[in-house]
Amino acid sequence: VLFRSHGEVVEEDEEPKAGKKVIPGIIYLGHIPPRMRPRHIRNMMSVHGEVGRVFLQAEDRFVRKKKKKAGTNAKDFTEGWVEFCDKRVAKLVATSLINTPMGTRKKNRFHDDLWNMKYLHRFRWAHLSERLAYERQVRQQRMRAEVSQAKRETNFYVQNVEKSKKFAKADRKRAGQSPSGVEAPVGRSWNFTQRSTEDEIQAHKARKMEKGERNQLKQRLAKVKEFEAKSQSSRPLLAKIFNTAGAPE
Repeated sequence: VLFRSHGEVVEEDEEPKAGKKVIPGIIYLGHIPPRMRPRHIRNMMSVHGEVGRVFLQAEDRFVRKKKKKAGTNAKDFTEGWVEFCDKRVAKLVATSLINTPMGTRKKNRFHDDLWNMKYLHRFRWAHLSERLAYERQVRQQRMRAEVSQAKRETNFYVQNVEKSKKFAKADRKRAGQSPSGVEAPVGRSWNFTQRSTEDEIQAHKARKMEKGERNQLKQRLAKVKEFEAKSQSSRPLLAKIFNTAGAPE
């Protein structure tokens, strides 16, 4: 049976018949030549023993995109796993075929490629499924992180563009231009107040103090005049009293 899911190809045979208990063994293939498919590996490995499941890891998506842009639509694989029904056969195959030509005949398209395989000790097919699920989750998390990073960079760029527009608008206003970039009319006046210098501030304080001193002096003089006026109004009465007291009986 041939399964296709997310660019991966899995070829699986029926389960072996019940009988003597046999422990399966898995071989790892580190090199998959171009245009090699699971059926080719199954035919080559079946010569040495009963083969169970075959899985080939497809190449990354960005590599496929580059190939499509270059005009090639071929789908290749990077690595693979082969399950033998008997682990003793798997060990024997891994030790005997490593670094040997894949094809027995020169006309075979894979004759120039060498087997790069290794027997995986105590490795089960369930471990492979768990590993593939873990890699898929890691790939998705990495993609989400890259998308969020791209969004943050885009928002930062948009904010900087808006700030630059505001600064440019303020500069045009200072230069006497309208926000649209057209120069303002010549007769137009701008209302603003110039900040006083330190000398002007000190002179203003001195004038304020002098004015306060003059006001205090005026108030004192006014009080003195008022007191003199009161004393002038009471002088005849005092003279009458004192003159009466000094007259003879």
